[in-house]
Amino acid sequence: MLSDLNAELVLVFEVVRDNPEELMKALDRHHPHRRNREYYYRVRNEVDPLHLPSVERAARTVFLNKTCYNGLYRVNSKGRFNVPFGRYQNPSLYNRDAIFAASAALKGKIIVSVDYRQACEYAREGDFVYLDPPYHPLSTTANFTGYTKVSFGITNQKELSIAFTELDRRGCKVMLSNSATGHGASHDDGYGTEVVKATRAINSRPSGRGEVSELLVMSYQRRFDLGVS
Repeated sequence: MLSDLNAELVLVFEVVRDNPEELMKALDRHHPHRRNREYYYRVRNEVDPLHLPSVERAARTVFLNKTCYNGLYRVNSKGRFNVPFGRYQNPSLYNRDAIFAASAALKGKIIVSVDYRQACEYAREGDFVYLDPPYHPLSTTANFTGYTKVSFGITNQKELSIAFTELDRRGCKVMLSNSATGHGASHDDGYGTEVVKATRAINSRPSGRGEVSELLVMSYQRRFDLGVS
């Protein structure tokens, strides 16, 4: 089961799984306009994209993601995508082999757009659960969590820690990722942790892009198992 609160992302996953050829044909219709600023804003400002057929709506999301500023996904308080146009010389909207590979990987998988607590209701003893929340900001100025119109703040991070512990008590094997500093590190209460490097290409400042440290917390490892006092 794959779950995300971003309904547009979930729809893209579903269309990639079920209709990869139709998605690519729809993207081909956007392709001639991929460097057209006016076309971009016309598509972005679609009055109500929910009225579009699923394939066209998914193609719209991919097109905007591939041609917007720095590949960022951000919405306003009304849930409307509001990232400005990106200035790319020759943006590519998709890779045919990658679409088919993703489609094959998603076959037979349940994909839903629900809150993580609802998704975790289905988890049973022995299941592996990976939690990937909006990361806690590394600083007071790096506070972007606008992937959906619902914010994810410190209170939500604390609730996530409680859910993590509950899943562990239920016998699930749980992994959670977060920022390696600040409140992100508060999830590691007695659990095994590992700091890993992840590449980040999205930042308003070029100096802020590149490798960043992320924290992995694992319920199936304990600090004493790892020799950590």
